[in-house]
Amino acid sequence: MDLSYILNELGEDREHYFNAVSPPILQTSNFVFRKVEDLTAALENEMGGYLYTRGLNPTIDILRKKLAALDGAEDCLVWNSGAAAIFAGIMANVKSGDHIVSVKAPYTWAQRTFDVILPRFGVTTTYIEGGRIENWEKATKNNTVLYYLESPNSWDFAIQDIKAVADLAKKGNIVTMIDNSYCTPLYQRPIEMGIDLSMQTATKYIGGHSDVIGGVLTGSGKMMKKIFDSEYLNIGSGLQPFNAWLLIRGLRTLPARLERISHTTREVVAFLKGHPKIDGVLFPLDETFPQYELAKKQMQGACGLLTLIIKTQKRESIVNFCESLKHILMAVSWGGHESLVVPKCCGIAPNDFDSGNKEHRYVRMYVGMEDPQYLISDLDQALATVV
Repeated sequence: MDLSYILNELGEDREHYFNAVSPPILQTSNFVFRKVEDLTAALENEMGGYLYTRGLNPTIDILRKKLAALDGAEDCLVWNSGAAAIFAGIMANVKSGDHIVSVKAPYTWAQRTFDVILPRFGVTTTYIEGGRIENWEKATKNNTVLYYLESPNSWDFAIQDIKAVADLAKKGNIVTMIDNSYCTPLYQRPIEMGIDLSMQTATKYIGGHSDVIGGVLTGSGKMMKKIFDSEYLNIGSGLQPFNAWLLIRGLRTLPARLERISHTTREVVAFLKGHPKIDGVLFPLDETFPQYELAKKQMQGACGLLTLIIKTQKRESIVNFCESLKHILMAVSWGGHESLVVPKCCGIAPNDFDSGNKEHRYVRMYVGMEDPQYLISDLDQALATVV
């Protein structure tokens, strides 16, 4: 399906809403029925029509169709946050006594689900270095039901061989789920590589303007129906119509934004690699990246998230660098129009800081929509404070 068609036409039956170019926000909680039999049918199968916006809504359905098509998936559900999408995707596929294999150090709220919530119900998780397929094989048990991937992750950008993991899972009838937030479906297509559930946080590149939070799950129609009938309706954390409208708006410019961000990122990476105060740059599509060949094989792009390693013995130098930036903001998340940094040391007590541990000197940077030289000049003057 053509990308331009997906972003600009798919799901948009304009004759149903006065031929408006932009779809309306159907800000309604419920829907009217003229016949009892129609209401009965809707109550029996909420995914078959419109009953109550906690389930389906026309504005949200336009977004669902587009996001499913972008992933090459049969269907899609959208949530009020990426964390909600992760939680539902996991909970729908485990029961008491089951076992999960996950990449080490996944997204905070995925790990919180594995470490805090699931153990209450007798579900255990084994964390592995996911870059080696034999690690998945060794960690798999008779009661393993779910493989959880995050490729790349959002700090050191560790990558898994997605197709190899999916193929291994299919042999054991194990469900696979991936966090594809880093690449988006434009730059990586997990469903086509055999993954069952592809998740992305729509807060990032889909929204694109740092003004909306959302989460996406795509997969087979059967899997989406299973999740819809249980976790989706029961948790009640589905996306709201206004936020769906904002995400539809964000999708219109997604390819153009990613192209510009990717171009600027390459220039920023080149600058940082040549700077004397930088001890290294982690970026999946840079030839110095440890898994560069695998990244090239399964990723069509890498957008704007990178990690720079400050060359210093002092935590204060990293703090000074971040606080000296004049235009690049210090904040979590990524994917909007603004460039951002987050120092790893913000989560490390000052007395525990170890300059010999490169991770303690990480500063994650998101490259936004600004001109390359604007960002480079800001980085250069802030790096001058590093001693």
